[in-house]
Amino acid sequence: MEKLWFITNPNSGSATRTKCEALEAVFEERGLTLAGRTEFPDQSLPVAADLDKAGVDTVVLFAGDGTINAALSALEQWQGAFLILPGGTMNLLAKGLHSETDPHKIVHAAHQCDRRVALPYVEAGAHRAFVGLILGPAATWFRAREAVRDGRLRRLVGAARAALRRTFGDRGIRVDGAKGLRDQYQAVFVTPDVHGLEVTGVDARDWRSIVELGWDWMTGDWVEARAVTQTRAERLRIRGKRRVLALFDGEPVTLDPHETIKAGKSLETFIATRPDPEVPAA
Repeated sequence: MEKLWFITNPNSGSATRTKCEALEAVFEERGLTLAGRTEFPDQSLPVAADLDKAGVDTVVLFAGDGTINAALSALEQWQGAFLILPGGTMNLLAKGLHSETDPHKIVHAAHQCDRRVALPYVEAGAHRAFVGLILGPAATWFRAREAVRDGRLRRLVGAARAALRRTFGDRGIRVDGAKGLRDQYQAVFVTPDVHGLEVTGVDARDWRSIVELGWDWMTGDWVEARAVTQTRAERLRIRGKRRVLALFDGEPVTLDPHETIKAGKSLETFIATRPDPEVPAA
């Protein structure tokens, strides 16, 4: 790790401009060269040719799960390394790769570490989730989450009401391929690990579950939503004739009917500084 490209999102989690500048000071302290910097989404993500032309060996990502996902998808075939720093709300990828939670300490440790690991992901069509995929009516709570992030109270109230209507009124999400799941759920959470897919069906039709699910979404801790069924699968298929809202690492995507969901694995490109890197899982 000698020549870096720094990707941040000042609007996500704790990745403020002040903290980004402090990290750049750490790069300089370690004798690392900063070849480029991207503030996403205001600036376009670099492509592999940009990094190779600049002689970059490591992309440092200091942002939330959605920004990290976008960067990894854009650079999936790039042969360099990725250093994931905790700059979002949950930071599950960073927690699995590093013993420390302080970004400065992680940079110092990573400069002395040359070990890279591969990470599993959930894949559906052209979309991937390294942290987790959410399907079903409960995914509409992402609009309330965005309103919280933007500090828009009026928009939050409207988004929460719409999410409540969808969660109570929708027929739910149905999937095939996971043994033990009932006919439909208000949300299906899919997380990757080295053995395939972990599938959790969430039923949120009573008020207690609705309040829990809505609060979890708005605070960013969606992985804590109450689960009613847990199972495993090698692949899933969405049932029905309608397109389905899905959240890949928290970012909305609409999937076609009968879309196949399966497990995949990245190249060995992630710098891991902890002695026993864990697979991020919800």
